[in-house]
Amino acid sequence: MLKGIPKIISPELLKILCEMGHGDELTIGDGNFPGHTNAKIEIRMDGHGVPEILEAILKVMPLDTYVEHPVMLMAKVPGDTVETPIWDTYKEIVAKYDPRGAACFGEIERGAFYDRTREKSSVVIMSGESALYANVILKKGVITDAE
Repeated sequence: MLKGIPKIISPELLKILCEMGHGDELTIGDGNFPGHTNAKIEIRMDGHGVPEILEAILKVMPLDTYVEHPVMLMAKVPGDTVETPIWDTYKEIVAKYDPRGAACFGEIERGAFYDRTREKSSVVIMSGESALYANVILKKGVITDAE
């Protein structure tokens, strides 16, 4: 065991987070996300929701300050009337770790989200999240001597 590492971050996930460099990405998928199809590496965290996983990751990994939107959400399909209150929860969590808060967020179309995950994500973390459109991509920032 280590001090300061959230208990839900497994040794496997911690290794991947450590190996990721500036600009590398990871995807946290909700329970409906086709992670196995879109992942180079897939880590299952079925007993946890996306907010809990997001909070744990942001405790140890900074977001990229060199891009406008280091957090990407899967945009709702045009015409879909489902509400996405979980996005507000994400914005509250991100605001604890990045002074840009809600300005960190962008949205990309569903198919482009899958493509980006396949092409750029170092890992797909599969959650047990039941909220719809709860998928999120994080872009890793840099760590300086000041941290």
